[in-house]
Formats: sequence, structure tokens, C-alpha cells
Amino acid sequence: MELPKFNETFLPILEILKDGEVIKGRDLVRLVEERFYSHLPKALLEQTTKSGDRVIENRIAWGKSYLKKGGLVHYPQRGFVQITDKGKSAKPENVSLNDIHSDVITFYKPENNSTPESSIVINASPQDLIDSGFEQIERAVKDELLLKLKEVDPYAFEKIILILLKKMGYGDFIETAKSGDGGIDGIINEDQLGLEKIYIQAKRYSENKVRETDIRNFIGAMSGDTHKGIFVTTSTFDEKAKAKARDAHHKIILLDGSKLVDLMHKFSVGVQTKNIYEVKALDNDFFDSEEI
Repeated sequence: MELPKFNETFLPILEILKDGEVIKGRDLVRLVEERFYSHLPKALLEQTTKSGDRVIENRIAWGKSYLKKGGLVHYPQRGFVQITDKGKSAKPENVSLNDIHSDVITFYKPENNSTPESSIVINASPQDLIDSGFEQIERAVKDELLLKLKEVDPYAFEKIILILLKKMGYGDFIETAKSGDGGIDGIINEDQLGLEKIYIQAKRYSENKVRETDIRNFIGAMSGDTHKGIFVTTSTFDEKAKAKARDAHHKIILLDGSKLVDLMHKFSVGVQTKNIYEVKALDNDFFDSEEI
């Protein structure tokens, strides 16, 4: 199962509006979701865009916007929507992004764009395209970050992990001696007061997987004053290693390379903001104010 594309909401929107009633835009979105998409898994319905809006609501709203541009619905007053005569007479087989109106395609097409219309992505809303672009950039940055982590000095890698945990809100950390540390690369306070301690093991591997013996040695190195540990690697854990961590009396969290770069990206460790893009929306309060 997957969420409907924005153009797949055209017919559901027109179905809700077919009686000709004037409906609040927010109510329309809710009714479309309840009648046509409430059967979808909760995890799908709770997906959000990069800006935090629910994807299903965003796509229904874009569907409404395109139908308005195509003349099948109109806004009789601010915040309300109603079907038009064109929308009432439209045949289901003609309610597509290509058939509604040519302006629907060209409305969001850049001026002087020589790209043939047939090659334009027509089943993705502008918000979908923005999110997809960000996801591609994010994935590329994370790939570069993981490669960089595999190249750094092992001791520097250990320090990076401790800095990350500090950024995540844990308390002060202590780097262990670089030799004879018994498999412990750092100790970090779970809270700011240091009431609970967490032991850290960091393995900077290029290809090798972390094995059961590594986890066993880590558990053995943990002293009696803590039962919590985090084992971090730039590679992955084999199945026996995962089972050993899962079945241990200690609480062992495993962070592989993929999870590690996800956290570093989220908490801005080893990455920096390059560009900030503003997406603006109509300010209806401005037009309703007494200043104009």
C-alpha cells in the first residue's frame, strides 16, 4: 500500500463536492481522507513532509488547487470550496492531469522551459518534488559522511562518537586511555548529573562486520557500576552479534553505519547547513487587516 498521488485525489474530491455544497477547505480534506483513505495503515497516514505537514493532507490540498486551476472547482469565499458546472459535467475518464486543462500543466512549469510536456513529472505535487529533492541531497551527504568516517583516524572516530552523544543531550563524557582500555572507548553520563553511566565501544571498520566475540568482549569489559552500553561501528553487525546483544543481561544498543550517519545528520555533527530555502504561502490575515 502507498499514499495516493496528488492527482489521484481528483475524483475523490469531486465526489465529496458533487452535491454542489460550499464546504470549508479543511473539512473537504478531512472528508476525502475519511471516506477514501481511512483504510490505509496508520503509519502511512501519519507520514509528514519535510515541513511537518501530513503528506495525505498535503496531497489532497494540492489536488484541490489543481482542480481549481482546471476550472472544476472554485473558491466562493476565503477558506471555502465548491464544485463548478464544469466539474459536475466532467466524466471520470477525463479527470486526469492531462485532460483537465492545459493550464494545469503549464501553471507550475518554468518560463522558457524547453522540456517537452510529456517528460514532466505529472504525478508528483510541488511539495513531493521538493521533498524528493531534499531526500536525494540528504542521502548523498550521508553517503559522503560514512565514507569520511571510514577514513578518519580510529581515535578521532571515537571522539566523534562522544561528541555526537553529547549533542544528543547526554552528560559529560570521559575518554578512556588509548591502550589497555579493556574494550571501552569512552564513558558518558546518561544525565547531566552523572547519576547513570553508559560505556561506549567504537569500531571503525571499512568492510568487516562486528561479530559475536566483539560484543562478548565489550560486555565483559563493562564494570559492575553500569549495565548500559552503546556499540558503534561504521560497518554492520552480523546476526550472531545482534543476538548476543539482544540476549545479554546488559542493555546494549547497536548503532551501525547507516544509523550513525542518520544521527550525525540530524544533530549536525560533521555536517553544516549550506543553503536555506524559503517557501512562502499567501498571508490571508494581511488582506483582512485594517491596514489596507
